[in-house]
Amino acid sequence: MKYLLLIYMDEQAMDEQEYQACYVESAGVAQQLAEKGQYLSANPLHPVATATSVQVREGRPNVTDGPFAETREQLGGYFLIDAPDLNEAIEVASQLPPAKKGTVEIRPVLEVPGLPEV
Repeated sequence: MKYLLLIYMDEQAMDEQEYQACYVESAGVAQQLAEKGQYLSANPLHPVATATSVQVREGRPNVTDGPFAETREQLGGYFLIDAPDLNEAIEVASQLPPAKKGTVEIRPVLEVPGLPEV
C-alpha cells in the first residue's frame, strides 16, 4: 500500500545549518527505503510564503497568496512510500528527522483507477 508522509513543522524550528543536516539525513533515509523497494518520491517544499491557493466558486477561480489555512506548523515536505502496512509506515515516519521537531502525518493513498502511471 502507498502511504503519504506529510511533514509539518514550524518553519523557524531549525536554522539553515540544521535544515542542511536534515536534508542530508532525509536523503539517507530515502536511500535506505530505495534499497528495500519502498521509496517512491520525496521532496521538501519552499517556504509557505511562496504558496498560492486556488478555490473555484461559481465556476470561477479565486486565487490567493499563501496557504489555505493559518497554522502553527506548516506543510514542509513529503515522502511517498510503499509499505506493507501502517506499522511499517509508522516506522519510516519515526526515522524522518523532522519528526523530532514537528509532526509527520501518515495518510494511506487512495488508488483511483484510470490515473496515469508514473
